[in-house]
Amino acid sequence: MTDTPGSTDTARTAPDLTVDGTGLLCVQLLLRLRARIAHLPAGAVVHIHTTDPAAPLDLPAWCHLTGHEYLGQVPYEATDREVYALRLTSAPVQTRPDRPWHPAPAPTDRP
Repeated sequence: MTDTPGSTDTARTAPDLTVDGTGLLCVQLLLRLRARIAHLPAGAVVHIHTTDPAAPLDLPAWCHLTGHEYLGQVPYEATDREVYALRLTSAPVQTRPDRPWHPAPAPTDRP
């Protein structure tokens, strides 16, 4: 298997968290991912297992939106899914809990 753009040796190391998104389409996958990473520290590496054919496009786009670092595809021996990696940033752009493609509204200064 060849490396995809963005792949790094870090993506191949043991992850701090693995998210199983097998059988989920993009929105459900991102909702699960968003919930699972909420309390992880910056710098944590996350591996996402997925069968969604749109993941190679959606995961880098979501990382670009939130500020997390997309590390690329991780070599994986099973043929029934793909594995992708990302590294969490210290100050991600928050997304809406029900719509992970949309930034969360900015908090207001109202009491």
